[in-house]
Amino acid sequence: MSAAATRDVVDLPPESLVVLTHDIELLTTLRAVATEHEISTVGAEADLAAHLLEDHAGVAVLDTSAVTSPVGQLADRLKAQFPDLVLVVAGSVNDQNAIGAQIQRGTVYRFLHKPVSEQRVRLFVNAAWRRHDVEHQEIIEATASNLRQPMWAPPRPTEKTIKNMKWGSVAAVAAVALVLITWLVTRQSNSPSDAANDSASSAQPAAGAAANNELESLLARADAALRAGALTSPAGENAVDLYRQALRLKSDDPRPTIGIERVMDKLLTTAEKALLEDRTDEAARLTDIARGIEPEHVRVAFLTTQIGKERERLLLAQARSAAERGRVDEAIRVLDRASVTGGSNQQVAEARSQIAQKKVDDQVDEFLRRASDRIRSNALVEPAQNNARFFIESARAIAPNNANVRQAQRQLSDRIVTQARSAINAGNADEADKWVQAANDAGVARDDITALTRDLNRMRIATRAESMAKLSQSFNQRLAQGRLVEPANDSAKFYLTQLAQAEATHPSTVLARQALGTKLLEEARGAVTRQDFAAARRWMSEAREIGVDQAGTAAIDREITAAQTNAARANEVITARALTRTRYSPPEYPEGARVRGAQGWVDIIFTVQTDGSVGDVTVAGAEPAGIFEQAALASVRKWRYQPIVRDGRPVEQRAKVRISFAMEQR
Repeated sequence: MSAAATRDVVDLPPESLVVLTHDIELLTTLRAVATEHEISTVGAEADLAAHLLEDHAGVAVLDTSAVTSPVGQLADRLKAQFPDLVLVVAGSVNDQNAIGAQIQRGTVYRFLHKPVSEQRVRLFVNAAWRRHDVEHQEIIEATASNLRQPMWAPPRPTEKTIKNMKWGSVAAVAAVALVLITWLVTRQSNSPSDAANDSASSAQPAAGAAANNELESLLARADAALRAGALTSPAGENAVDLYRQALRLKSDDPRPTIGIERVMDKLLTTAEKALLEDRTDEAARLTDIARGIEPEHVRVAFLTTQIGKERERLLLAQARSAAERGRVDEAIRVLDRASVTGGSNQQVAEARSQIAQKKVDDQVDEFLRRASDRIRSNALVEPAQNNARFFIESARAIAPNNANVRQAQRQLSDRIVTQARSAINAGNADEADKWVQAANDAGVARDDITALTRDLNRMRIATRAESMAKLSQSFNQRLAQGRLVEPANDSAKFYLTQLAQAEATHPSTVLARQALGTKLLEEARGAVTRQDFAAARRWMSEAREIGVDQAGTAAIDREITAAQTNAARANEVITARALTRTRYSPPEYPEGARVRGAQGWVDIIFTVQTDGSVGDVTVAGAEPAGIFEQAALASVRKWRYQPIVRDGRPVEQRAKVRISFAMEQR
């Protein structure tokens, strides 16, 4: 790609939020909370796809009242056309039930109940954009990792990437893993080796059969407990305990592990719902239960962080409310409790002692001192309730007009912007996105956030452009080398697939598909010329697989059919009387046969070639044998015929003739 072309790509407009709705209240709420991206409104379902493409959409909100076709089918179709588009559906409870399968698969990211609230819309839209950015970055990282690996093995996520993944992405991975494991179990149970295994198992001791029966009983009870909601109680008869017993009984059976993962998913999904409904304590309780089952589960860690942030927000709001009503001591007590939950024992004792003895100004100074310490240690926004932003906000809650507080806010904003800028310059989109979000939360100036968001989008586009350029280069090299489809992981077809996965409509992808399609069709024509029809069909199959249009393949299909028909006709043996002979040479009567008065005949099969000459002459039969064959062969080889023409082209034809040898009667 040229430098000019790169600049054109980099200057693409930011991604927009597309809304299909007739609901003025929903649209007004979206415009009030979704200020980071342009909102594009669509009034008719028929116009939706065009808007998604033209408006560079990243997130789409589908109002079921404006959808004319089944909303589940529409969601599946949109996800197939725009794989990195994040879909949010708004509607009633019945509408949610209708798309349960799409929500389970991750095709629909979230369902928004109507009538909507501003808080919930903000939470859902922000989460959708974070999910969208995660999917984009995963594509970029997977492609870049593939380019670095000589054998093009699928990239493995690093520990850091896993820790930074949003909960929605983890849930999608867990769902896919669950489906894959279930499929493997089903596949293994239906494999050809089952017959042999069943035969062998019939000879096992009765103890093995009893153990298997016990396993199946445990799994059945565990499944029943899961369906009944008995996830962790009563003891010994809950789903977790029963699945663990089954796992101890047969550690290589995947079903207990799948069952435990289903319990975790149910607990954490319910916890997330409770958090969205502002039932923070319930969300924390369920998360603690899940932690007791799998302490290192990535969704547990993510939800714990979200609960901490929500509690931090509620505590700050409570403190501000008390301070605004003139109840400064109450505000200090609230913040004291908050800092206690976020700090060490020494910090707790120190905070309790100081807050009990000092007035508001002294408390503000203490909060700012802690904030300064956190800034020096780069704990700007984490961990929850023990970071610079929290302590500065704590100070601002009881002294909103304090000059030192405003100065600390500016210092924090500058540091956050610097961190975001460093991440953007380093090409780390995940890290940059975290800091841009932190800038929003910390109240960084809108112009600074807009500039950061613009530069982050440009960095993502530039990274994608670089990745596309490398893939295009590898594609062109393999195409020039004639490595069209083999080897499977280092051929022109492989790199075309990578290009299409990165961006199917990118000019590089379109040109690569056209170039490979042309080469595949050329190979098919060459195989037809060689009458290697099996190879011709294989090349045509490859062409269709990469998306060569029907107009490009139909003509060659006709050529293959015609060539096969001509070949069949050429191999068909017809009588020589059906041909037009243009030169005849009579056979010479063998002298020995003449002397003995011998008579007979010879059947000859031969090929009339495209120039009319005779070739491939063989004896099909003779009576008597061993006397007249050579004379007959010598005669037929000298004959000439008018060439056979089919479909405007000369073709070869097999023919048969009987040559008789008889003495003249005197």
